[in-house]
Amino acid sequence: MPLPSPSPHGTAVITGASSGIGAALARALASRGHGTTLVARDKARLRHVAEELQEYGARVDTIEADLTSRADRRYVEAEIKRAGLVVDILVNGAGAATRTSIPECDLDTELAHMELNVVSVVDLCRSFVGDMMVRNSGAILNVASTAAFKPLPGQGTYAAAKAFVLSFTRTLRLELQESSVTVTALCPGPVSTDFARRAGFSDEEIATIPSLMWEIADDVAAVAVDAMERGAELCIPGRANVADATMALLKAKQQASRAVSRRCR
Repeated sequence: MPLPSPSPHGTAVITGASSGIGAALARALASRGHGTTLVARDKARLRHVAEELQEYGARVDTIEADLTSRADRRYVEAEIKRAGLVVDILVNGAGAATRTSIPECDLDTELAHMELNVVSVVDLCRSFVGDMMVRNSGAILNVASTAAFKPLPGQGTYAAAKAFVLSFTRTLRLELQESSVTVTALCPGPVSTDFARRAGFSDEEIATIPSLMWEIADDVAAVAVDAMERGAELCIPGRANVADATMALLKAKQQASRAVSRRCR
């Protein structure tokens, strides 16, 4: 099922749109003529991205909000209604991570990240999917990660959050399968943004990731929008990352098989 056609009052709501994959997705959708509503905390960065999108000629709105706050999520919803916009596309792209073990993590930080990485995805999907179902038109893209397929020491809550996003997306897709609303999970591997450094990874740690796994944000966005256009369930950019996710799934299957075998003896 193709993406909804651009319309004067239609908009693509993109969270985490001030940088990285979120900004790249905003560019990709705006280049196809879609109006965009950019949501993030950083007002200056939001303004910069909005100015960049002006060249495409479609409407651009910005909403400054902290999506770890339920009140701010309600504010986003209210502002969209106040502007008279119809949410044709929802992109849950906001996310955060830390580089720390679970026993040593700062609990307040991790819980705030779970609010952003998990709760806001559920909240915003619930806010907008009802109207999409009434119109029988709409597309949702939830940004997960290849981390969803495997345990990730040093980023345990992040990997768990992305596993949740992937499972939630697949479930929502099944629940909407009788409608024309599409739901897609984007699972990128390493992407050349400042995300890893903001999470606390050193340059030396980043350099240990094989170069063939790295993707460029604009390439990830282009592949993701194409997947939405096809109504795909899952999008993993880059062959190396597809292989990495596949190997992780095979390992998990083998571990489950061994566990069952031990119980049956």
